[in-house]
Amino acid sequence: METVESTDGTPIAFERTGAGPPLVLVHGSTADHTRWDPVLPAFEERFTVYALDRRGRGASGDTPAYEMEREVEDVVAVVESIADPVTLLGHSYGAMCALEAARRLPTLRALVLYEPPIPVAGFEPDSEETLAEITVLHERGENKEALVRFLRDIAELPPFELDALRSAPNWPARVEAAHTVIREERARTEYEFDPARFAELQTPTLLLVGTETAPLHAAAADALGDVLENSRVVLLEGQAHAAMNTAPELVIDAVLTFDEEVSV
Repeated sequence: METVESTDGTPIAFERTGAGPPLVLVHGSTADHTRWDPVLPAFEERFTVYALDRRGRGASGDTPAYEMEREVEDVVAVVESIADPVTLLGHSYGAMCALEAARRLPTLRALVLYEPPIPVAGFEPDSEETLAEITVLHERGENKEALVRFLRDIAELPPFELDALRSAPNWPARVEAAHTVIREERARTEYEFDPARFAELQTPTLLLVGTETAPLHAAAADALGDVLENSRVVLLEGQAHAAMNTAPELVIDAVLTFDEEVSV
């Protein structure tokens, strides 16, 4: 793993593989850079891939105080360490960080956002009580139960996707990082999506959304599609929030097709 230093001095690690134009991958909650393993071989054939470990997991550092702003700075630090124009791909909470980072990266080549869960009025799950229960589970050392509660009741993954995550090789690492969902969900619910802040973002953007995903994720994609002038939505048929595990070929095809369009 290689590292860059973020704005606050925290080391942010990433694994560099493949060859071609740079593609930076930003994983979602509880994951680390291995979250991309199902799609990585195909991406490596087209891109030089930089799969980062977000702060608080894997080989990256952390700080006691937490703000989403620090994560945004982490993404910016990785992208700015690369000489060539970058395609930035973020999933879930990592897609929120990527979206915010894109505002500060005027030379970004392209942006791919897979279901960033930005708060949307009328679609927000009432997560405060569940989050309090998850916190108690974590304090008891019951990380596996805490993680399942988060994925099932807050992220609203359907059973087939939850089963796929449980059977993946990186499930133990997710369990170990279960405590991070508490701070991230609080930061997510406090995030205020102001469309005016993105009015001038002209980076070509692909919005990925599963046809079977949670109402919040679908509403968030619609909200972003209305705001981001140079964007389009691709539906992942029969999928929800974790198609990298359940239908990696759909994610690969969508990203590579978009890359060809941007290259024209």
